[in-house]
Amino acid sequence: MNKTFVLRTDASDTGLGAVLLQEQEGVKLPIAYASRKLLPREQNYSVIEKECQALVWGIGKFHTYLFGREFTLQTDHQPLLYLNKVKVANARLMRWELSLQPYSFRIEAIRGSENVGADFLSRV
Repeated sequence: MNKTFVLRTDASDTGLGAVLLQEQEGVKLPIAYASRKLLPREQNYSVIEKECQALVWGIGKFHTYLFGREFTLQTDHQPLLYLNKVKVANARLMRWELSLQPYSFRIEAIRGSENVGADFLSRV
């Protein structure tokens, strides 16, 4: 039986974090973790750009698990919920939005207190 994957991502001023989870017996269990430091030029991105970069980077990091199947993306950054629903004027966000088109996912908002794994990894 294929269980649905959940990807949680987060960004801080210094890094990106992602946690891949899978639900088993009603509990979301971590399958894999990833983090990386932001480059000096990336540290100048706006908050939505950093959060979107974390999302795109996390999906790319776990491409093997996520490509070709439906998954849920969870973020504590509410504006990302509307990324594919509104016209984006920012060229960087538009490029990232286009790079996500091959994937089948839905975005959910979660409280920051639920996103502790990705949040911690983004600060390491």
